[in-house]
Amino acid sequence: MSAVFLTGFPGFLGSALVDRLLDRRETVHCLVQPKYREAAEARAADLAGEDRQDAIVLHAGDVTEQGLALDDDARETIRAETRELFHLAAVYDLAVDRAVGEAVNVDGTRHVLDLAEVCTDLECFHYVSTCYVSGRHDGVFGPDDLDVGQSFNNHYEATKFEAELLVQERMAEGLPATVYRPAITVGDSETGRTQKYDGPYFVMRWLQRCPGVAPLPVFSGAASTELNVVPRNFVVDAIDHLSEHGEPGTVYQLCDANPPTIPELTRLLADVTDTRVLPVPSTPGLAKRLLGTGLGRSVAGIPPETLDYFTHPTTYVAPHTRRDLAGSGIACPAFESYVDVLAAYARDNPEVGSDAMT
Repeated sequence: MSAVFLTGFPGFLGSALVDRLLDRRETVHCLVQPKYREAAEARAADLAGEDRQDAIVLHAGDVTEQGLALDDDARETIRAETRELFHLAAVYDLAVDRAVGEAVNVDGTRHVLDLAEVCTDLECFHYVSTCYVSGRHDGVFGPDDLDVGQSFNNHYEATKFEAELLVQERMAEGLPATVYRPAITVGDSETGRTQKYDGPYFVMRWLQRCPGVAPLPVFSGAASTELNVVPRNFVVDAIDHLSEHGEPGTVYQLCDANPPTIPELTRLLADVTDTRVLPVPSTPGLAKRLLGTGLGRSVAGIPPETLDYFTHPTTYVAPHTRRDLAGSGIACPAFESYVDVLAAYARDNPEVGSDAMT
């Protein structure tokens, strides 16, 4: 039997990928944390439909545990049937504690790699990393870069960097693998749908809450800082296509070739929220202290950790992605072409939170 094994279900990207993988494999085995079991069952039933209820098999487990906490029968089935393994499970949280980031992002990746190496007929290990393994690299960061002596904004970036090092070490030892590095992923560019509000949503929602005018800190050097944002449907389309038609052993950066600068992003968000921005000259340190207070968190709702990206010094390029998506019709749309869709969804769906699903 030809099967896929995937971690990170029923997460934001994982759910969308499972929908695609059903078209090319008989069975998709999904690792699911017990606390998400009910949500996973509902999502699986919706994706598979009445005719293919057995196509998605859910396995209780945990990437932080050796052997993924799978029972013996599940582990043997996955070992024998898996042709492709997609590892998406991670903590996507800029404020993640170091120990949690290590357990999920680093140890979790090591444990999934160990499973991949015992799969008897594995064709490819597909690993979803992030462009921000770059840390605060000052300059251009390409797909063939990884350890360039960078510092990191937070434990999320640092642990994803460490996790990708593990993947690339196994690749060098012969594991057939492909790495995908999305930039900051937001909602669907056509529907706006998202599972959580983070990244630029924090600023967008602050502007939506303000009555006509909203103060925002402005930092020295922000005029040339780019915020690289990509919509979920582009990320899913790209991974789906490249995992089937790309070149194993390649690192694909999934980023916007022409991202907005911070002033451009601010203008676009102000336009779609019909709010005038009042720039307040500041420093990242001062702004973080203010936003980190109880009043700052309750009123502005902008996590202090996000401010590092207002002065992020790194530019991303994606030559391998551009080459291997050529002719597919898949390309990252310009942020300005769908920011109104994101804003409308955020306005109409205030119940969506900012909590990360691991």
